[in-house]
Amino acid sequence: MASDVKRHMEALRTTLNHYAYQYYVLDDPEVSDYRYDELLRELETLEAQHPEYITPDSPTQRVGGKLLEGFAQVRHEVPMESLQDVFSVEELFDFDERVRAAGVQPVYVVEYKIDGLSVSLEYENGLFVRGSTRGDGRVGEDITANLRTIRAVPLRLTRSIPYLEVRGEVYLPEKAFSQLNERRQQEGQPLFANPRNAAAGSLRQLDPSVTATRPLSIFVFNIQRMEGERADGHAASLELLRELGFRVIPDYRRFEGMQSCVERVAQIGEMRGKLPFEIDGAVIKLDDFAARERLGSTAKFPRWAVAYKYPPEVKSTRLLDIVVNVGRTGVLTPTAVLEPVQLSGSTVRAATVHNKDFIAQKDIRIGDVVRVRKAGEIIPEIVEVDFSKRDGSEREFSFPTVCPSCGEPVLDDGQEAAVRCTNPDCPAQLVRSIAHFCSRGAMDIEGMGEQSSEQFVSAGLIASIADLYDLSAPQIAALERKGEKSAAKLVAAIEQSKGRGLARLLYGFGIRHIGERSARQLAEAFGSMDRLRQATFEELTAVPDVGEEMAQSVLAFFSHRQTQSQLARLAAAGVDMTQEQTVKEAALLGKTFVLTGTLPTLTREQAKALIEQKGGKVTGSVSKKTSYVVVGEDAGSKLVRAQELQIPLLDEAALMNLLGGTQK
Repeated sequence: MASDVKRHMEALRTTLNHYAYQYYVLDDPEVSDYRYDELLRELETLEAQHPEYITPDSPTQRVGGKLLEGFAQVRHEVPMESLQDVFSVEELFDFDERVRAAGVQPVYVVEYKIDGLSVSLEYENGLFVRGSTRGDGRVGEDITANLRTIRAVPLRLTRSIPYLEVRGEVYLPEKAFSQLNERRQQEGQPLFANPRNAAAGSLRQLDPSVTATRPLSIFVFNIQRMEGERADGHAASLELLRELGFRVIPDYRRFEGMQSCVERVAQIGEMRGKLPFEIDGAVIKLDDFAARERLGSTAKFPRWAVAYKYPPEVKSTRLLDIVVNVGRTGVLTPTAVLEPVQLSGSTVRAATVHNKDFIAQKDIRIGDVVRVRKAGEIIPEIVEVDFSKRDGSEREFSFPTVCPSCGEPVLDDGQEAAVRCTNPDCPAQLVRSIAHFCSRGAMDIEGMGEQSSEQFVSAGLIASIADLYDLSAPQIAALERKGEKSAAKLVAAIEQSKGRGLARLLYGFGIRHIGERSARQLAEAFGSMDRLRQATFEELTAVPDVGEEMAQSVLAFFSHRQTQSQLARLAAAGVDMTQEQTVKEAALLGKTFVLTGTLPTLTREQAKALIEQKGGKVTGSVSKKTSYVVVGEDAGSKLVRAQELQIPLLDEAALMNLLGGTQK
């Protein structure tokens, strides 16, 4: 009886894997989706009843398992090399001459250069055992669980081979990419910039079940290592891979001369935007493996292949309007509204025009015929205006003098291209402002990150920073995923934040150019919010490290009526707006420190405060001007840099001695 069940399960697995191969690899389905799902449900039921018969190649094992804690490193025994890029026909013939000069009579294979993420797939005795990213070519990341979710990755080969490692390109088909972004837009999630970004982001999910929801596919294009069988050339190896059940790179072709390769490259270039997948070039490879061995590789690239990169596609269309949006940092960003045009495989309706200087330099006007391309094949931008098409009906564009979001006057100081809204209560900046105000370096309100800030703003509970201090536990508990316990915890954290002091309050306001250090210097120089509000430009610039731009930002911040209202409400709520003006000890005056790694007992914030209390300065990067690098456990690249520059290193004990035995 048990043997009958086992045999039936084996038959179901074989049938389902065959149907999946027909559908996902050959694009030639044999049965309906309903019939496939019916058989899959039957197998799932049997596996639930008999888990001892579950095998690694079962189609049920593709759906994604437990949450990953991180990605382990994988060292590639055969380096996953990148290809040398060429950009002209002349460079292709130069490549051909170098091959012939080495005594090779070349036969080439020309294939699509798929725009995706390069991965390695490893098989032992025909079973898929490990998959990894390319990484830097020598060390990648183990993403086996995520690659298992891709239906075009065979979990078992059609015949058993002792060992096989292949290289392929994971990509998101154009249609699937559009559907994914439509779904994300409906759910209010940020959109992916392009299919390559979407594929890369999907493969590096720590939750494989998320990857499983993304309709990724793969084209395999190279044998890295193989035991038990062999192929003498690239085209023959692709046929072997196809026999083994892989979805190999499509429509590859062999040519005996470079002129034929050039013609094929031109044909592929004309297909851009018409294929069901994105390409960013064509690859020309030497077919003969023995000839490849003879040519070898440079330190960076193989000498037997090149990648021809197509120039960005440029098309003309009409500029219908320029609209201005406010970014989260308050910058007013202009966007050109275009007559729809097909560009690099997608319909483009808008393009960046960067800032007021860009518009002025190119003399862009509403109604112009403009030439558009995708910068880096991602973001549409205007290259130039076709002045020959102007008929006098075009209109010059003027930047708004008030913020389109809040109606407050904007700052255009003439010193930079960006125009900004400096209103602290601007709705367009509100979520970012709230999250920053609550961050650890500012008011340190645990539980109020960007996600929670967005939730409170969307619910209408917060319209300004001051509203935080009016929140009640019942209001918070009524929100989704909050509850009474988390509400009480958040209310307590908000209450505790009232005593953080002027320096952290100033930093929390997110005043342009004012970081943690300058906020503390201003707080200690003036002692109270009232005194700081009354400070003149001259008084502000007299504070150490406070320059003219910083002083102007502070004055602009206090000039807003919303700021005055907000400060009054914060004071009424009991928020401390004073700073103890301490006299610093000068033991470390003029000394610059960098902290790296985890210290045994001190947090970075505590170590930084102790150093600054003694007159020292803490920076984020190591340079020749660094006096000491304080090193803790798991120190990274800063330690390496310090060793290269021979900067003195301190552990926590040595730092405490230098501080004169100061305790936390």
